[in-house]
Amino acid sequence: MTQPVYALNLFNVRDKTEYLAYSRRSVGAVTERGGRVVALGKFREQVAGDQTPRTVMILVEWRNIEAFEHYCNDPALADLHPHRENGTTDYIWQLFDKLEDLRPILRQAA
Repeated sequence: MTQPVYALNLFNVRDKTEYLAYSRRSVGAVTERGGRVVALGKFREQVAGDQTPRTVMILVEWRNIEAFEHYCNDPALADLHPHRENGTTDYIWQLFDKLEDLRPILRQAA
């Protein structure tokens, strides 16, 4: 069995109508394909780092990488993804593997 994957989405809303068209359908589409929204957030303040802040944060837990890829590539959703693309700007979409602790990373650094 493969591990869960977390998709971190950071972005600004460019067109509320377009993004609303996406968000109305995306929650069901994500759930049906093995994902669940873990957290939603609105930018508060820059504490550290050199990345230009984004207004919106969404963290989605996917059952595995295949579930994420199915969501991205499912032909039944071909008309959905353009609403996200047209409704947002400055999009950052990063995937993270689930870890129980940081030992695997700390062992690599040694």
